[in-house]
Amino acid sequence: MNSHKTQSDVLIIIPAYNESENIENIVDEIITGYPQYDYVVVNDGSSDNTAKILKNRGYNHINCPINLGIGGAIQTGYRYAREKEYKIAVQIDGDGQHDPAYIQDIITPIQNGEADYVIGSRFVTKEGFQSSAARRVGIRFLSGLITLLCFKRVKDVTSGFRAVNSFFINAFADNYPIDYPEPEAIMDAVMRRKRILELPVVMRERETGKSSINFKKSVYYMIKVTLDIIVCRISYGIRR
Repeated sequence: MNSHKTQSDVLIIIPAYNESENIENIVDEIITGYPQYDYVVVNDGSSDNTAKILKNRGYNHINCPINLGIGGAIQTGYRYAREKEYKIAVQIDGDGQHDPAYIQDIITPIQNGEADYVIGSRFVTKEGFQSSAARRVGIRFLSGLITLLCFKRVKDVTSGFRAVNSFFINAFADNYPIDYPEPEAIMDAVMRRKRILELPVVMRERETGKSSINFKKSVYYMIKVTLDIIVCRISYGIRR
């Protein structure tokens, strides 16, 4: 693990699994265009050249010895953020779909004390890459389920582009959903009665490589996440 900490209070967490074709572009874009933020790449046990690229380029990174899954990789980033005492953590994907130009937009409400959790949403203004039609149907279903269970409307529940304050850095460092975690993490934040905002961002389409979620995984995703959201809601109801 390469480790550094500047005077920045903001850490960008970049989970990466087999992103050798994309990771240089996104990290170089952050280093040259947004040096006011710190970053850490969490290499989630990649089987391609991702680890070699991170080492050879001297990027700040953590190598997971095995593939933990997206939730485990992100939790690793939050543990790093807590250890280094960052006040804000921003998640962006390692495939380049999330434009770092919007980072300031989504961290500003946290810096101003107006929000605890901010989601960069492609569905507020509906500009840029909107995902496939099938995925949009699934996203609308999960959004409706969360609205039904806890009366909070979030349109882009699967967006991995999000920022949180120190409360959630500590919470997610201790416990973060493992498999397809984004909707469940939102549900957890809602049930904690924290301030959640959804702000418009324009996402970019993946230029190289391919998503790890195929049709079979998509079916599993919908079933698992639906059950997780329901269990999460019941769990919080029991605790009260």
